[in-house]
Amino acid sequence: MWQPNNAQWRVIWVVAVVLILAWPAESGRSLATKAANWLADPTNSLPALPAQLPIGLDDNGDAVAAHDAEEAEYYRAYASSSVTRLRMTLKTAADPFDPSTERQILAGAGILSALFVWRLNGKSPR
Repeated sequence: MWQPNNAQWRVIWVVAVVLILAWPAESGRSLATKAANWLADPTNSLPALPAQLPIGLDDNGDAVAAHDAEEAEYYRAYASSSVTRLRMTLKTAADPFDPSTERQILAGAGILSALFVWRLNGKSPR
């Protein structure tokens, strides 16, 4: 029975972990992206950019003032430091590709890694 050597095991483990973390969910974000979002702001203390005001609310002065205050707080925090800016960017980060494209890329990486492990099998230590 074939047993992987140490180099093959390293490749297998690294590829398996990357595939598990990067595989996109059916709806939503991959596990790695969710972890990055949470690690950027675990206590949910950073302000979020408020959504655009609905068309009907632009006549409501109180709603506009509240929206402007939220937006001003967001931009104040965003401009405060480069670390905070990075955290705010990571908090709202999404997967880099469309889920179907990401699955194709990850499947290809897994297949190429299997071929690489197979190729390592042919090399004997000297």
